[in-house]
Amino acid sequence: MSQTKPGSFVIAEDGVDPRTVPQRTLWTGASMPAIGLGTFGSDRFAAEDIAAAVIGAAEVGYRHFDCAKVYANEASIGASLETIIAGGVPRQELWVTSKLWNDKHAPADVIPTFKESLRDLRLDYLDLYLIHWPFPNHHAQGVDVTSRAHDAKPYIHEDFMATWRELEKLVDQGLVRHIGTSNMTIPKLKLLLRDARIRPACNEMELHPCFQQPELFKFVMDNGIVPIGFAPIGSPTRPERDKTPDDAVDIEEPAIVAVAKRLGVHPATVCVKWAVQRGQVPIPMSIYRNEYLSNLRSTVSSPLTDAEMDAISHADRNSRLIKGQVFLWKEGQTWEDLWDLDGNIAQ
Repeated sequence: MSQTKPGSFVIAEDGVDPRTVPQRTLWTGASMPAIGLGTFGSDRFAAEDIAAAVIGAAEVGYRHFDCAKVYANEASIGASLETIIAGGVPRQELWVTSKLWNDKHAPADVIPTFKESLRDLRLDYLDLYLIHWPFPNHHAQGVDVTSRAHDAKPYIHEDFMATWRELEKLVDQGLVRHIGTSNMTIPKLKLLLRDARIRPACNEMELHPCFQQPELFKFVMDNGIVPIGFAPIGSPTRPERDKTPDDAVDIEEPAIVAVAKRLGVHPATVCVKWAVQRGQVPIPMSIYRNEYLSNLRSTVSSPLTDAEMDAISHADRNSRLIKGQVFLWKEGQTWEDLWDLDGNIAQ
């Protein structure tokens, strides 16, 4: 498996024409590529490896890059984006997302933190800025699932809206084109949709064949919010703290394996292809050229059959992989309290 060396940009002859990649239309009328490259190194990949993958992915046809301040690699990615633009890709053809981390929810911190990301990414504006988690509960890198912030608190809608108002100002100032959410639930989104002056364009959420979140998926689609799916192949490189014995393994699901055999591809590619065909925007992360190229090619090849889509729909195991335990706020809770499973926001 080869990696791309950073520092230069050349359109690949074996890549995919970006104009043929499916697009999603946001409520503003803007178009977003229906697949992106995730950039979370997952405690396993160095910033320079991710930065090199960004250049390599752009060379083969990617135009959508999903970033975040907490990934600690935006400065390296910014150098790659500068190289890509200098290499002839117009800025307006790129879609670049970043996210506000939990310890910067205070209104006074939002705009300065955004500007740090903008400066690190070497851009004049972002296409999308998300609130990474609805809780202002920080955790240090590398902690285990029992770690808790000393000042952790539940979702408080008034506080979240104070943060959201700062994101709206960024839109007013022309620094970001769209704003959105991540790791939200239906009860929380209902409140945001009620109170927002500028509505969320996207919700980033865990989505893969074994965790399809049909109710939340339908809710965001019905409300004109584009679902961006992280962990689209089941996140095999997720941090060890997020792994439990009962987790499903998407690439071993019989429905996925059967399609992979028919197409002669890796099961991971089928997960990505299914995601795009279903209607979400997967953001698979890989630093390996053969993997990210295969994922992109899957979006422009012949669609899965109706029978295959139906079979994969029945592969749902309701198996959440990124459970978020480190964001809990009081003793005696379980990770389910983060996700409002009974329709009520836990306090």
